[in-house]
Amino acid sequence: MFSGAHITLYSRDAEADRTFLRDVAGFPHVDAGRGWLVFRLPPAEVAVHPAEEGGTRPEVYLMCEDLTRTLTALEDKGAEISRAISDQGWGLLAAVRLPSGTELPLYEPRHPTALDLPS
Repeated sequence: MFSGAHITLYSRDAEADRTFLRDVAGFPHVDAGRGWLVFRLPPAEVAVHPAEEGGTRPEVYLMCEDLTRTLTALEDKGAEISRAISDQGWGLLAAVRLPSGTELPLYEPRHPTALDLPS
């Protein structure tokens, strides 16, 4: 029924954040025209959580099999780690800062993940 999901990140410096996703994160991409890069992401999953007051906007987390190794690789390419690794029980959580200043959370799950399901 569905062939994929498209996620839009809004940025105060879209050009710099696209460059980060291309050159630092290394995501393959296509140019949709006039420099509008669209990136292929790793497989994804979606979860539905109860919303608290004012907490109804979607959140994007990039998942890692080894968060420490991922952060080291990103730092080696010049990424700023904006949130050190913390143990949340359900997984390890950290974040990098995009050039626009937006934080991009990364996590290493400790729970079963839908990515392990057969396609």
